[in-house]
Formats: sequence, C-alpha cells, structure tokens
Amino acid sequence: MPAVRPSAAAYRHVMGLRVVRCFRPDPIPPEEMEAVLEAGRWTGSSKNRQGWAFVVVDDREGLERLSTAGSFTGPVLASVATVVLVRLPGGNDFDIGRAAQNMMLAAAARGLGSCPITLHHRERAQEVLAVPEDHEATWAIALGYPDEEAEVEQRRRAAAAGFTGRRPLAEMVHRGRFGNAGA
Repeated sequence: MPAVRPSAAAYRHVMGLRVVRCFRPDPIPPEEMEAVLEAGRWTGSSKNRQGWAFVVVDDREGLERLSTAGSFTGPVLASVATVVLVRLPGGNDFDIGRAAQNMMLAAAARGLGSCPITLHHRERAQEVLAVPEDHEATWAIALGYPDEEAEVEQRRRAAAAGFTGRRPLAEMVHRGRFGNAGA
C-alpha cells in the first residue's frame, strides 16, 4: 500500500504555524473555543490515557492572576483567553505537548493566533487555578485574533535581536547515532 501523503494545504498549514504574541480584544466565539478544545481532546495519547484536563481562563482578572505564574507571560495578558493544559496523575509531558500543538493548529485553522506559555511558578499556577496538588499546571496557550500591525512590529524587533529563520535540516539530523550528519 503506498504511503498516504498529506495534502499540500495541510503541509502548508503545519509549516506556516507562527506564534502570535499580540492580540485584538475581540472575544472568541464559544463555538470557536470549543473547536480548539475538541482538537486537544482528540489528540492521541500513550496507552490512550488522555492524561490531561484544560482550564480556560477568559476573564481579565483571571488572566492577570494567571500571568503571575510565569516569567514570560506577556502573551497571557495580551490574550482574550488562555487555555492551561493540566497534566493529570499518570499523564506525561510528551502527550501534553501533542495536545498543545493540536490546539494551536486548530486555532490557526480558525483564524486565531496562539502562543505557548510556560508557567514557571508551578505552585502559583496551582493556587490561581485551584489545581489539585497531584496535578501539574505548567503549560498554557494564549489565544486570540492576531493584531496584525502589532505582530509586524513584534517580528521586526525579534529579527533585529537576531531571532530569525530556522536552522538548516542538515544541522539537526543525525543518522544512526548523534554526530553522523545527513538529512
């Protein structure tokens, strides 16, 4: 059976995903947020554990409190909603990352921008979100409609600071063992 190749449109969608840090104040309609959350729910997981839960924070006071749980949470403050991915007991980081990427791709497909966030102050995140002690709230996704003008300026500043492009594939692919070059 020949390999199934993703459509060119799907490939461009994955390759075109960009982090958005500047959002318009427009609210996200409930059906759009539900579609993003469904994409997370349908993510595959190790042994089908589905070791996650999602906390949606979409009120200004809640976003301000949540922003105190991390070191680089400007996008949380700029967002109209942030989804915190909570790792349940028995869950794992790899599956949380997969769910986050699915949600970010679903958001982009619906015209929403997203930015992954690390909540560095775990105890503070647990307190703000009332997350049980045996659960972990370390990762979040800031969401909203992109502010295109502000994003252009943000990307210009990032480029001026040297944050541009992707490393060549040949620099990151190793064959058989680390150190053997080849893409």
